[in-house]
Amino acid sequence: MAVEEEYLDVLQNIEAAIVSTYHDHPEMADAHVIRALEAVIGNYRAEMAGRTAEEFSAAIVEADLYRAIRNVCEWRLGRIREEDVEAGQQGMMPEPVTLEEIMLCLKRILKSVNRWNKSGGQRGYLTFIVQYVR
Repeated sequence: MAVEEEYLDVLQNIEAAIVSTYHDHPEMADAHVIRALEAVIGNYRAEMAGRTAEEFSAAIVEADLYRAIRNVCEWRLGRIREEDVEAGQQGMMPEPVTLEEIMLCLKRILKSVNRWNKSGGQRGYLTFIVQYVR
């Protein structure tokens, strides 16, 4: 089964965090999303390897985006409560996913950002997802 089918809800949660941050920072570009996603992936990759993650130094937009994505991932991992998530998720606490599953989802979104950025320019991905994510 494809990642998009099996983890649609997780992908939607992460993309909702991205869109929410985009609404707060209309100057945001796909490059910010790429950098934040790569930082979150790097953080979880370090965790899986038992290493300390590198510090993510970023501009305000990227820092807010990183925090929003990371909070949603932590929520989906069952590590933080819903009210601690900034993305405004609603409903009951979902069944926790594994770190490996979160990594699959993050990498899938990163692949999508790169594809839409390549075909649509510096905001190709953001322009695409705001049509579908509220």
